[in-house]
Amino acid sequence: MSQLAFDAYVTAVLFDLSGGAVFALGDGTVRFEGGESVQAHAGAVLAAAVHPSGEGVVTGGDDGRLVWTRAPGAETLAEIKGRWVEAVATSAVSGLIAFGAGRELHVRDVADPAFAATFVHDKSVSDVAFDPKGRRLAVATYGGAALWWARIASQKPVFLKWAGSHIAVTFSPDGRFLMSSMQENQLHGWRLSDAKDLKMGGYPSKVKSLVFLAKGQLLATSGAPGAVVWPFGGANGPMGKEAAEIGFDQASLVARVAAAPDLTVMAAGLDDGRVWTCDLTSRKIETLKAEKGAAISALALTPKGDRLAWGDEDGGAGVVDMGAL
Repeated sequence: MSQLAFDAYVTAVLFDLSGGAVFALGDGTVRFEGGESVQAHAGAVLAAAVHPSGEGVVTGGDDGRLVWTRAPGAETLAEIKGRWVEAVATSAVSGLIAFGAGRELHVRDVADPAFAATFVHDKSVSDVAFDPKGRRLAVATYGGAALWWARIASQKPVFLKWAGSHIAVTFSPDGRFLMSSMQENQLHGWRLSDAKDLKMGGYPSKVKSLVFLAKGQLLATSGAPGAVVWPFGGANGPMGKEAAEIGFDQASLVARVAAAPDLTVMAAGLDDGRVWTCDLTSRKIETLKAEKGAAISALALTPKGDRLAWGDEDGGAGVVDMGAL
């Protein structure tokens, strides 16, 4: 295990194609596991995603810029003056980058610098996600989620309505479901074939983090004293089924979850600074960070589930090689 200490809030941690951990910070820097530090933004990094090429990360900041950062340096991809870039998503399949700035969703193509699309919403863009094919986008906003075709300039979105403020979205790996976390301590979703609502409540706090695993058969979320895991097998997904709660601890709440998409391995970062992993086939929990401290604000697992990285609100961070445990 390697322990790291930064001087700012850890906004995001990601593993790029090299398998190295990359940390995006509230001071505008992007820090690499190898020790490199690049000043990507004049203000805070607000959102981050791995570049479609797999090399380095794309970040949005409160300076209105979208930046691609690799260890040698940073390159500005777009700038929206007077706006914060608060949501970023990328697709390795289509080579597209999407980012939200105010009420606008912008799309860029890494293979075609001349391509640019802009989609406008009635309310602010809180989050954005690509479908598995990288062709369609979901936008979390007030009152529901908007679905757009990423490359079509003139269109009307499909709007999936549900009252309240939606703050994060993700597609299921098979593209059949769209899940959204809300400001109101709720998880909501839609079956896209018929827009059937999935009402999944009972959370004691806001669901800030959600991730599919086990090839889309399971969805793990934060927002409770344990990681809440919903079953998504079958045509109806979680409809009529109950969730399991893994690692229940009434003294803390799960703040972040991460997973290996094709495996049953997941990780949880708690609001008291602890971090654990679990293989859901056995439900055996392995505590990787036992000492308490600042709340975990960022968490990532490699696709193989062999490396884990975390960051917290005070700038503490760490990387663990799971095979070495």
